[in-house]
Amino acid sequence: MWKTNYLKHTSIVLLILLLGFFTVLMMNISIQYFPVQKDVAFLKIKQWVFRNYESNISAVWFVAFYMHVITAPFCLLAGFTQFFRRFLNTGLHRKLGIFYVLVVLVFAAPSGLIMSFFANGGPLSIAAFLMLSVLWIFSTGMALIAAKKKNFSKHGAWMLISYALTLSALTLRAWKWGIVNLTDIELKPMDLYRIVAWLGWVPNFILALILIRLKVHLRLLNSKKN
Repeated sequence: MWKTNYLKHTSIVLLILLLGFFTVLMMNISIQYFPVQKDVAFLKIKQWVFRNYESNISAVWFVAFYMHVITAPFCLLAGFTQFFRRFLNTGLHRKLGIFYVLVVLVFAAPSGLIMSFFANGGPLSIAAFLMLSVLWIFSTGMALIAAKKKNFSKHGAWMLISYALTLSALTLRAWKWGIVNLTDIELKPMDLYRIVAWLGWVPNFILALILIRLKVHLRLLNSKKN
């Protein structure tokens, strides 16, 4: 029994540390864009947006970009807390859940949707980020609706999907780093970007669906035993 508890607590601690590491990583990525400027880091390869579009359109994209950069770390942190059993029946779970939903639906996902139309890599990348944004909005919205209806099993399932898509901010970078540094695959930068645009979220989405299916299966088995 103590071994089970030890492994459980150890895995939770490791998850928290891992999340902390990646949150700090995301914050460091965000910090480099301040003070606000148009030619730093990722923005250096987005200068075509300012050249090819009217100032009002490029300004919308620019605001969306900064909105996305600022809110990403908050989505990661607030969403992660929603899966701790200790918080499920507390006011903290509800408050952080509301915060997560508001940040995703009002800021992070809509700004991501706007940015997706201007994605590097052409139609393939645009399609990937469009689908990601739409699914992120839909799953988070459905999680909110399920919670309001007090259908907490569906709420948990939709939240799992939503957070799996939130994690695409990390997994996209992880896939890119892994392909470049851990394989002998040689790709042109834009080809690599097109690939990780899909790898960043599709495996997360599939894994979330598998976990939901397993959870439903286990619930059915337990109900039969009882």
